Amino acid sequence: MVRLPLTPEDVERGQRLGALLRRARGSRSMLETALDAGVSPETLRKIETGRVATPAFSTIAAIADVVGLSLDAVWAEINRPQPGVEPVQDARATSDRLVS
Repeated sequence: MVRLPLTPEDVERGQRLGALLRRARGSRSMLETALDAGVSPETLRKIETGRVATPAFSTIAAIADVVGLSLDAVWAEINRPQPGVEPVQDARATSDRLVS
């Protein structure tokens, strides 16, 4: 499977996700959190540092559950508008309007 290159928005969203999970983990160890979520400590480290910008939904859900975050809170945080940044228009929406 070929993965498309990440956009700057994808990278930014991944960094916000990592920061959110790191804050929610608090003083709990990365090892304990990862094992409780059923992921490797390396995977959790990569997500928390933003190196994995688009982790699998099931991975996010498992980690969020362990650290006590709702998926609604995760979604709201990673999709919040950034000050001074114009929202990116979805290319599919544009192409749909161009087709008659």
